[in-house]
Formats: sequence, structure tokens, C-alpha cells
Amino acid sequence: MAEPKPLSDPRVLRAIAHPVRTRILDEISATGPIRAADVARELGIPANQASFHLRQLAKYGLVEEAPEEARDKRDRVWRATAEQGFTVNLSELAEAPGGRAAVEVFRSSKMASLHEVVDRAFAMSKEEGRGVFAVSDHALKLTDDEAHQLRGEIDAVIEAWAERTRGREPGRRTYQVVQVMQPRADG
Repeated sequence: MAEPKPLSDPRVLRAIAHPVRTRILDEISATGPIRAADVARELGIPANQASFHLRQLAKYGLVEEAPEEARDKRDRVWRATAEQGFTVNLSELAEAPGGRAAVEVFRSSKMASLHEVVDRAFAMSKEEGRGVFAVSDHALKLTDDEAHQLRGEIDAVIEAWAERTRGREPGRRTYQVVQVMQPRADG
């Protein structure tokens, strides 16, 4: 399995802090190569807005055209430039020129997004027929090495499921799996 690509440019961090661009990257990760019209339909936004955000993601090297997936020369299909995604070291990025501001924008955007995810999971978990909503919380006694190993195993399970389900089959919807692993603040 390929490793995620490190993201080292604060301008790229600001570009992916935009919630629509984050959702587009999520859709590409879940489905594979995608057209602006597919993005527009999945996200409920106008096609010209989807095209604009795809071009912005391309400008920063996060997506690229996939001409082999196109139906003809006018058809624009986009794919991720890093199949396994990106890693972000906020401490390193904060030290780069313009990095502190970019990190704050990214942090604020991610925190708002994650709060929305958890709030929605708790609010929707009791509604039937709306999908599967689950929030789990586990406490484990681990060394730092064991924590790295566990994270790798969880990532491998998620990636195996991603490979197995990538595409646009009827009846499938994009699920978001969020994982947070950290030492307890009070321990």
C-alpha cells in the first residue's frame, strides 16, 4: 500500500480548507475519477461551481485530468494526484512563510466540519432509513509504538473497504469515517 503524500505548502492547506473542496476530495476518494457534473449532483451545487473548485484543486496539484477516463475530447474527468491521500504536519507548515495563518484557517475549517459530523451523528442516529450512524469511544492502554501500529491497522481496514467499494454503484452513498486517536488529556 502506498503511503499518503506529505502536504508541505501553506497555500495548498488554505485551498483544502474550503468545505466544498474538502467534499470534492472526499467524493474522488470514494468514487475514483469524477466529472464536474457528478460532483455537482453529489454535492447539490451548480456544475460551474463544481468546475471552478476542481480547477482550483488542480491549480494546487491535488487533482489532475484523467483523459483516459473521458468519453471524448471535450469530456473532462478528474482524479486525485495522490491515490492514498495526503498527510498534514501542522507544526511544520506553521513555520513556513504564511504558514501560521494557513494553519489557523485549516484548523478552524476542520474543527467546524468535525463538530458538524459528530452533531449530525447524534441527531440522526435515531432516525430510521437514513443510513447507519455510529459514534464509538474506546479507551486503550498503549505505548506510542502500539498506538502507531493500531492506527496503521485501522487505516488498512478502511483502505481495504475503500478499494472494495470505490465507484458509483446504485444504492451506495458516501459515508464519512472519522477517527481520532490521542493520549487522554487528563492522563
